[in-house]
Amino acid sequence: MKTISFSGCFLQMFIMNTFLPMESSTFLVMAYDRYVAICHPLRYSSIITEQFVINAAIFIVFRNLVATLPTPVLAARLNYCASNVVENCICANISVAKLSCGDIRLNKLYQFVSVWCLLGSDLVLILLSYCFILRAVTHLQSGGATTKALSTCGSHLILILFFYTLLLVFIFTNKAGKKIPSEVPILLNVLHHLIPPALNPIVYGVRTQEIKQGIIKLLKY
Repeated sequence: MKTISFSGCFLQMFIMNTFLPMESSTFLVMAYDRYVAICHPLRYSSIITEQFVINAAIFIVFRNLVATLPTPVLAARLNYCASNVVENCICANISVAKLSCGDIRLNKLYQFVSVWCLLGSDLVLILLSYCFILRAVTHLQSGGATTKALSTCGSHLILILFFYTLLLVFIFTNKAGKKIPSEVPILLNVLHHLIPPALNPIVYGVRTQEIKQGIIKLLKY
């Protein structure tokens, strides 16, 4: 059994809760990038500028830091007088809060609100971007142009699908409580933190022509 210090546990909680919505925010910026590239191709270079990328990065970091900071703060204020064994592979907010002897309803409420406000708003805006993209694609006269436009979104959609599907399954299994073995949410938690980041270089790498040719050449030997 691995051990972690009290302060280290809350630091890990803050880091994990911050980087999860950062990935979602990155998907949102990428969806906007695809929207501009397909719906406003002539204005792309004037909209997606270096300054835009810097501002988007600052906004993502600032928004997620501010929104997730209360999570470990609320958990740290609790009185811990029960077991010191976290029933999880990481210091997840609710897993840690359950070890306290106090009322954790505020912790659960804030986690619910923050998750749905951050990830939920990102998902809605991503879907909205793709609705505009699909509408623009359906008006294209050339079949080749339609195929090319959709192919540029393929990698992005695959990663979004994995990210949000695993996240939703993880949330629903947690809500199921004792109806599902405790190991299942833990396994899903691990998969959710491992699969999307592991897929990123694979999905985007295979679609990059130079990398694809390098892999084919390597396999031939």
